[in-house]
Amino acid sequence: MTTESHVKVRVGRVISDKMDKTVVVAVERPYQHRKYKKILRRIRKYKAHNAGIAKAGDTVRIVETRPLSKEKRWRVAEVVTKGEIVVLPKEVVEAPPVEKLEPVEQVEPVEQQSAESPAGPGEGPEPKAAPPPAEDASPAQ
Repeated sequence: MTTESHVKVRVGRVISDKMDKTVVVAVERPYQHRKYKKILRRIRKYKAHNAGIAKAGDTVRIVETRPLSKEKRWRVAEVVTKGEIVVLPKEVVEAPPVEKLEPVEQVEPVEQQSAESPAGPGEGPEPKAAPPPAEDASPAQ
């Protein structure tokens, strides 16, 4: 009787190779929403051991292995396709110069009514009456 090993295998894209001998692989998995039946996608990031064969942008096959560190339980088995790294021109990368703004005038704070005022709660100073509307000199037609 032969024993078959059930090794988990995932295919994903390398999104980061800045760590020493480790890459971050994003694996996309489509699934269907239970109620609305729309096909959505889930992205899960795995840290995988890389022996210098994968670079950012590559599509790789990763295989589950023994724990190599706190978060690293996968290793890169092979590079499926080489990716292209887009290098932007220097003009696009640099931000435009920031214009200096003029200083804003200081506004004096409004004086608050003291707690010893004779007005009770909810009662403030009485509002000023509005001036009567101006009468037109022209006759109404």
